[in-house]
Amino acid sequence: MPTLNATGRVLFVSLLSVAVASPFVQALQTGPGGLDITLRARSFQPGELVAVGLTIGAEASAVHVRVFDRTTPASRIGPGKWEALVGIDLDQPPGEYALTAVAGGGVRAVKDISVAPRAFPVRRLSVNPDFVNPPKSQQSRIAEEARFVRDVYAGSASQRLWTGPWVRPVPHPANSRFGTRSVFNGEARNPHTGADFLSPAGTPIHAPNAGRVVAAREMFFSGRIVIVDHGLGVFSQMAHMSRIDVREGVMVEAGQIVGLVGATGRVTGAHLHWGLRVGTARVDPLAVLALFAPPEAR
Repeated sequence: MPTLNATGRVLFVSLLSVAVASPFVQALQTGPGGLDITLRARSFQPGELVAVGLTIGAEASAVHVRVFDRTTPASRIGPGKWEALVGIDLDQPPGEYALTAVAGGGVRAVKDISVAPRAFPVRRLSVNPDFVNPPKSQQSRIAEEARFVRDVYAGSASQRLWTGPWVRPVPHPANSRFGTRSVFNGEARNPHTGADFLSPAGTPIHAPNAGRVVAAREMFFSGRIVIVDHGLGVFSQMAHMSRIDVREGVMVEAGQIVGLVGATGRVTGAHLHWGLRVGTARVDPLAVLALFAPPEAR
């Protein structure tokens, strides 16, 4: 989001390029029964995305992985090849965690994930109190919208809907950091759970990948918002749009225009907020581009 000074004027964060490290592969883990695990990620820290690759010697009808007290189904990507996306939530404590992969017939393998500490930036701002605390007349609306979003995230498709490479929703660089903690007038607020792109109003917004539109409406904080369910617990949220071009329930393809950049909701200037949820984990959306987008789109 744009930064405010004491008078409430917009002080947009400098358009510094956001460095996206090349994905790397952790050591291969071979389990009994020919179940092999590889892990790819920009880093193994809170807010990152882990691509779990699974190679299975025997035929399997279903495969899943379990880590961070969450079970994630894998999708078949080729003969004997499966893949699962696992998010490391931005509040995940550092430490050693066991990832267990289980294939049909009881074949399993275990690999450790070492989550390193990560310090997120904190910004302290003095702003107009009306910007921080919404009026009491809006409290019931805000609560209802929060319940709606929770229900949306709890009802992902049971199959993988995304296909092929992921794409940037807008061509402009991200100008805010995922996970930033804001303190407005001494009051701590929720961390920033997405990437903001300082795109001009009216810029077309493209679906980051294929999926089903599960939200296309206006909300108090997020303004006009589109949420796409990519399946298997993976969701993209695009907020503060000036116009929505899709309806709830329709399928979209990667790169399809879903609306236009705007400044609706609780913001001070036009930009796109793109958030990524993987299961219950809040993940930096730039991580999915690092792993699954061509170099020119990262």
